[in-house]
Amino acid sequence: MSVSAVGFDLDYTLAVPTRDRETILSEAAAAAGAPPLTREAYLRAHQENLTRETRAPIFETLLDEHGSPVDPERVATAYRERITDAVVPVEGVEAMLAGLRTTYRVGLLTNGPVVAQEAKIDKLGWRDHFDTALVTGALPAGKPDERAFEALLDDLGTDPDETVYVGDSVHHDIAGAHDAGLRPVQVLGDGCDDPDPRAIAHIHHDDLPAELPKLLADL
Repeated sequence: MSVSAVGFDLDYTLAVPTRDRETILSEAAAAAGAPPLTREAYLRAHQENLTRETRAPIFETLLDEHGSPVDPERVATAYRERITDAVVPVEGVEAMLAGLRTTYRVGLLTNGPVVAQEAKIDKLGWRDHFDTALVTGALPAGKPDERAFEALLDDLGTDPDETVYVGDSVHHDIAGAHDAGLRPVQVLGDGCDDPDPRAIAHIHHDDLPAELPKLLADL
């Protein structure tokens, strides 16, 4: 079946931070008066809180581990402000999205709390770039759960086998899309996961704007 829609992950697929997140996390914790927090611990807590309104529950878990009395919402706000300020589009993706929408339904499905991810979308000015933009904080489940991808398909009005999903994470994006019946395309690059055989194609991050439209046209 030919492709009628394409969905995208956000972070490290369409947009990237200008500074490393370990540094941003350290700065946010210090600004809020919290103890030092590691990126590894943050990611574990983040995975357990994919359907939340804010990052406060993530930082509540981390602060409890340290026995810290600091308000989790204070740390969440400090981190959100710094991440939002640092996020920028991958070069060329805005023109790519505009071009794709002349032929395909285009959607966004991003893991994370609602306030945090929507702040990024607003900062990037991307509200009009998608036919639908879903944040898992507003859904019953986050990626890789099939329910997250089903929500994307419902909003796009397409079947799984006519929908491509583009992302960088093997666990969240490639495995999740594959298991939900979509056709996954894996984004590669520095710090990204190794190529996964479940992806129908592998495209380097820098080449995505030029190579993805050609791939979709050939499917």
